[in-house]
Amino acid sequence: MSEYAETADSTAASPWVIEARELMKLAMPLVATQLAQMAILTTDVIMLGRLSKEALAGAAIGNTIFYFAWLFGMGPTAAISPMIAHILGARRNDKANVRAVVRMGFWVTLLLSVPLAMFLLFAEPILVVLRQQPSLAAAAGQFVRPLSIGLVFSLGFQVLRSYVTALERPLASLWVMLATIIFNALADYVLIFGHFGFPKLGLFGSGVATASSYTFSFFAMVVVVIVSRDLRTYRIFRRFVRPDWPKFAELFRLGMPIGMTMMFEAALFNAATLVMGTFGTVTVAAHQVAINVPSITFMVPLGVALAATVRVGLAAGAADMVGARRAGFTAIGIGAGFMSAMAVVLALFPHQIASLYFADNADNADVLALCARFLQIAAAFQIFDGIQVVASLSLRGLKDARMPMWIAGAAYWVIGFPLCLGLGVGLGWQGFGVWTGLAFALMTAALLLSWRFVSLTRQRRE
Repeated sequence: MSEYAETADSTAASPWVIEARELMKLAMPLVATQLAQMAILTTDVIMLGRLSKEALAGAAIGNTIFYFAWLFGMGPTAAISPMIAHILGARRNDKANVRAVVRMGFWVTLLLSVPLAMFLLFAEPILVVLRQQPSLAAAAGQFVRPLSIGLVFSLGFQVLRSYVTALERPLASLWVMLATIIFNALADYVLIFGHFGFPKLGLFGSGVATASSYTFSFFAMVVVVIVSRDLRTYRIFRRFVRPDWPKFAELFRLGMPIGMTMMFEAALFNAATLVMGTFGTVTVAAHQVAINVPSITFMVPLGVALAATVRVGLAAGAADMVGARRAGFTAIGIGAGFMSAMAVVLALFPHQIASLYFADNADNADVLALCARFLQIAAAFQIFDGIQVVASLSLRGLKDARMPMWIAGAAYWVIGFPLCLGLGVGLGWQGFGVWTGLAFALMTAALLLSWRFVSLTRQRRE
């Protein structure tokens, strides 16, 4: 019997309470880490907003290109956590197989980073082909160029983060991200505005600061893994050149559908940004801020969802499908409850929230009004956003990747994007129509992914 199964048996008197406690013990540092990552992005948004609306819009468009490349590389790294969870659920101290999964994760990262970096170097002409305004495309290309170098370090950090999360040691990545917040804020302040004797690099400086932050976080994480007694015992860098082709193949087999699932959702929101770009700078700037706010609230259910992947994976690895079902349901309930509270906040205080990003004066009145309107729509889809991510990552814990991929494709591109175009462009609702389409897409995904988890765990219950 596995250690997971023994623990489950010893606490069977109150399984739901125990599961909630174990889930939150893992989830809280993960939530804090996600919020720390958003703090880095929010710092960039605020500082570029203080620089100019044009710089903020250029970074928004540039991030759509970078995020597309990042997600493509992120898929296999996201498969590391459920793979390790299944290994440890079956046999808790299987160091050799855990080490092989992490090692192959680095191999995949190095393999994918080269073509993805080349793709990023052509961001400007790609955006021109996508009919973005030439000035915005040029600004975006300027911002993205340094990120082509930082990409491999960002993905390398994700490999290590997945490793420590699967070992239920999430504080390691949290401390690194907190240090990275300080590093990034200082780098932004110095390179964007030219302080402490550095040249004023503006938008390009923000890209350099972000790439430097990725590099810093990776090497800081390497140090943490090496010096931590619990983490170094697996010796993940030992025999780094030794291949394990079955695990290498599984990372692609499981990771690519995971990457496509994330990409379908992210591509919808990025495509929405590109559609916003056709409506002008004011609309793009308002959209960038409005999307940043629900992105911050989204970090909480995402942290819960990452914990659910591990908890569901440990149970599934131990062949305890009742425990896997319980872990998923507990996580979905917690995620939905938090996002319900955030929906109330966004609905009641949209203008006040928008004012945190832009100075509340006559020059920004148009941006503030539009941003506040978008935030009210965001309030409507908060609960669905929370449910869909937790359900999706609970399925990931079951190593169920292909069906969530098809569900995401249908929800976001068969339903969501046509609605965004039809309402925003066809009916002339512009930003309001695009945001309404996003809301319907998230609702569809939440319902279908929840149905999938319920159906799959029911038919596999013992």
